[in-house]
This record gives sequence, C-alpha cells and structure tokens, in this order.
Amino acid sequence: MTEHEPAPAGVAAAAGPADADAIDTSLRTPAQRSRTFAGILVNTALANITTSYLWFALTFWVYLETRNVIATGVIGGAYMLLIALSSISFGTFVDRYRKLTVMRFAASFTLVMFILAGVMFLLTPAAGLLDLTQPWFWIFAMIILVGAVVENMRNVALSTTVTILIEPDRRANANGMVGMVQGLAFIVTSVLSGLSVGLLGMGWTLVVALVLTALALAHLLTLRMPEEVQVAATDAHGAFDLRGSIAAVLAIAGLFALILFSTFNNFIGGVYMALMDPYGLEMFPVEVWGAVFAFGSTGFIIGGALIGKFGLGANPLCTMLIAVVVMGFLGAAFTVREWPWLYIAGIWLYLVLIPFVEAAEQTVIQQVVPLPRQGRVFGFAMAFESAAAPITAFLIAPIAQFWIIPYARSTEGAAQLAPLLGEGVSRGIALVFLVAGIIMIVAALLAFLTPVYRRVSATYAQAAQEARETATSPPVDE
Repeated sequence: MTEHEPAPAGVAAAAGPADADAIDTSLRTPAQRSRTFAGILVNTALANITTSYLWFALTFWVYLETRNVIATGVIGGAYMLLIALSSISFGTFVDRYRKLTVMRFAASFTLVMFILAGVMFLLTPAAGLLDLTQPWFWIFAMIILVGAVVENMRNVALSTTVTILIEPDRRANANGMVGMVQGLAFIVTSVLSGLSVGLLGMGWTLVVALVLTALALAHLLTLRMPEEVQVAATDAHGAFDLRGSIAAVLAIAGLFALILFSTFNNFIGGVYMALMDPYGLEMFPVEVWGAVFAFGSTGFIIGGALIGKFGLGANPLCTMLIAVVVMGFLGAAFTVREWPWLYIAGIWLYLVLIPFVEAAEQTVIQQVVPLPRQGRVFGFAMAFESAAAPITAFLIAPIAQFWIIPYARSTEGAAQLAPLLGEGVSRGIALVFLVAGIIMIVAALLAFLTPVYRRVSATYAQAAQEARETATSPPVDE
C-alpha cells in the first residue's frame, strides 16, 4: 500500500464531509457511482458470507468432534474480543489509505490465512488436530480466526465508500442496502455451515471457503473507484491511532454519546443473544428451531429493503430512537406467553428493526464526520459496540441459569409469575426478556429529552443542508 504525504496540521479538522481534495464526484454520473457501490457491496457480501461460513463451520465441527463447550466458548469469545481490539487499527488504516487498496489487502490477507489453515489441515493428523491439550488445534483455530477478523476491515472501508460514491440525500438508502445484504449473509451462513460440515466435512468446507475467497479477491481487483483521486489528507498516524480516534469522535458535539447509546443498546441485545436459542430450543425441536431462526432472519432483509426504498427521514437519529422503543416493546412482549407464533412473529419484527438502528448511526456519522476521519470513527464505534453484546451474554447467562430460571420453575415463583407471564418451562427467560425490553424503552424515551439528542440532530440537519447546497451550486470556472 502506498501511503499519502503527511497532512498539514488541522487539515482533517477543517475538511468537510465531502473533502474536495480527497474525492471528485464530477468524474461520473450518480448512476455510474451507484453501480460501482453495488459492485463493492456485493463483493463485500460474498467475503462476509465466506468468512462467517468457515468460522461457524469450525465451531460446529469442533463441538461435534469433541463435545467440548469450553472450546467453542473460547473460540467465540476470542473472535469478538479480537474484533473489539483491532477495530481502531482497521479505522486508522482506512483513513490512511485508499479504500479499495484496504479492501484488497484485507481480502489477500484472509486468503493467505485460509490457505495456511488448509495446508495445516492436510498435514496434521485428525487426532492431533482435535486434541485440545495439544497446540495444533489452537494454532489451526487462530489462523482461521485471524483471517476472519481481518476481513472485517472491509466493513469499515465499505461505510466510507458510501460517503464517496453516494449522494448525501441517498446515503440512508445505501446504508439500508448494506443492512439487507448483511441479513442475507446471516441467513445463508446459518444454513450452509451446518449442511457443509454434515455433508462435506471440514476438509471440503475449507476448500469451498478458499475458492470463494479467491473469487471475491479476483472480482475486487476488477473494480475501479476513480472518485478517490488521491488518499484523503488525514492526521491519522501509525497503526493504532487511539488518540486520533478519540479526537475525531469528540470533535463532533454529541457523537460520543450516540456511540455510547448504540453500545448500551448492544448491551441489552446481548440478553437476547444469550437466551434466545435456549428459549427456542425449549419450544421447538433443534431441526425446526434452525428453520424458524432462518425464517426470522429474513427480517434483516425486509428492514434493509425498506430503508433502501424509503430512507430514514429527515432526522435519522429520531428514527433510530423510535426503532429502539419499538424493539424494546417487542422484546418485552414476544415471550409473555409460551406461544410459538408469538415468538416467531416477535423475532421477525425485532430483526426488521435492527437495520434501522445500524443504518441511522452510519448515516449520521457519514454526514457529520469529515471523510479523512470517518475510518477511525467507524472503527472506534465498532470496537465499543462489538464488545458490548458478548459481555452482557457472559454476565446474563450464569445469572439466568443459577438464579432466575430456578426461581421461575419453583412452585412459588411459577405462581407469582403466572398472572404476568403465563405458564411454561421458560418463564424465567421470559422474565429476563421483559425486564430487558422495559429498560430499552425507558432508555430510548429518556434519550429524546437529552441536550445531546438536540445537538446531534441540529448538527446533522446543518451538515445535510450544507451538502444539499454544495450539490446544487453551479461549478466555479477556474
């Protein structure tokens, strides 16, 4: 990668969201830029599907071969921890280099890691590879993990390409399409990983992942983005610009509070992440539950498609808080009775709303943060938010297992909960969902009353107005 020349002091702070020194949107029509964005989006979707497919397959394979939940727990926890730790570095590199260059580097690195994993799988005897007391399994898992984590650098770069390629008044729609594609990847992964391990085995699953990763890289090499005529002048330095990331966030009034709110929302989401599967598996056979969750995940696609069609309104932050209020109501209500249809409908509607929350945050950042700092802001937000849900999941699971669920299944507890939550074996989980949903509703309603909400809304409205004026003003002849 070729680094830019050092930026003069204050360049990044003074640059606007559409830094004229960094991008040139006059080179092609909006339709041409939209086609380029569509190509990048589809390519990123293929890469995300492939890495998730291999990662989930590894988890399934390890559990089926060892029946050891500690191994799967360590793998999952290490994955989320590494994403949280590396996201600021990802954002730093996205700010320092051209976005397609970053994407190509991430794709190449992931391909190399998956090749190494494939070679190790071929050369290491199965008994040694699955012996958790030996280093070979952990080295094998770490190679795949690192490849999958680095691929996430593409998602940070993808958010900045929305700023470069999409007109300001259409960015919310583009972010909705991102959410729709991510939902599709989620469904495909949940279905294909299990089938692949069951029917093909881990060896051929690695081959499939290698082929798809190579195809994604080959396609990425054909894409061009002439709008980014040079790397955006930026004050990013080194490989882990934590100070610059914090400064970029604090430079926009209220932005840190927005990230904290999204993080808090993910904390509550961790409750559902920890307990949704146990609740579903108490209600459905495992085969049926997999199909039910795959169906519920179509909500991601519908939510993203709705945003792609209608956008997020004049104030995405307002839309975000309304969506969180509705999510809280759904989370509190979809288990008030142990009815399968209520649970399925609640999951589906809840997942419809998640793209609204994520797209709203992305749209606000793209509008109010200068392009030379967007990578670090997105990376900083990813670091905070990706760590939130696993922490809550680790905390709530033992609390529910050892205190709440036994209480709800006791004679006294069941009698006390019956008027509110009905009867059934999962009333303890339903109680946790009810409390989490109420907390989410209260937090979102209180957020409407804060000065931070008014400041961020005003900053967004001003930036949107300036962007419209810039887009409609006639070019100035040199």
